Amino acid sequence: MQAADPTRPVLLNLGQGVAWDNLIGRGDRTKKPEDYPQYTKGGDIISYDIYPVVETNGEIKGKLWKVPFGVERLIKWVEGQKPTWNALECTRIGNLDVKPTPAQVKTEAWMALIHGSRGILYFCHQFKPEFNEAAPLADPEMSAGMAKINQQIMELAPVLNSATVGEGSTIASSNKVVPVDAMIKQQGGATYVFAVAMRDGATKADFGIKGLTGKAQAEVLGEGRKIDVADGKFSDEFKGYEVHLYKIVKP
Repeated sequence: MQAADPTRPVLLNLGQGVAWDNLIGRGDRTKKPEDYPQYTKGGDIISYDIYPVVETNGEIKGKLWKVPFGVERLIKWVEGQKPTWNALECTRIGNLDVKPTPAQVKTEAWMALIHGSRGILYFCHQFKPEFNEAAPLADPEMSAGMAKINQQIMELAPVLNSATVGEGSTIASSNKVVPVDAMIKQQGGATYVFAVAMRDGATKADFGIKGLTGKAQAEVLGEGRKIDVADGKFSDEFKGYEVHLYKIVKP
């Protein structure tokens, strides 16, 4: 591939085994994640896919947090030296009983981004009840939801592409079985907090953003509401797997 066109990067997309050690699809290499650092040498951009909404195996089914778990593994395996992407589910694929909602796809997208993914792909094929390789185009709700997700990510691309503020916050979740993870960015004079509930349960999150003093307001992007911030501290409610994106600007 490189000999045919050395000007383009090679995208290598790996399978569910990145986040699922017991996946039987790897044959005699099942339960051997130590293989993956070698696999990643085969590409310039390293991606993977797992689809927990439509998966029927109880080890993965409904566990949306498996998506960022795999992203973090990829970043570790490439030692942070190659861009890591991931593919998201947006159709029922082969599950006749369940298909993802736009809200679930949004959660998977932002979980991945918060945990270091640098690019999002969508698996658009449906195999049952009939084959359709562009299934979201026949699903108005999903098509509109994907467009909204993409628009928001593109609007925030300058922020996402800026340096992450390391150890920039504290987060205390009132529900200990529902941690809230976040990414902190600073761009254009504003502080951004991208946060998501990592399990399917309700909680209240108390945020403390390092370096912010005095009074400010956090605009909850796309939700039409604002939260008062005092010395970098504010709180918000999260439903199960809910995403909140905050932009904090001093008055």
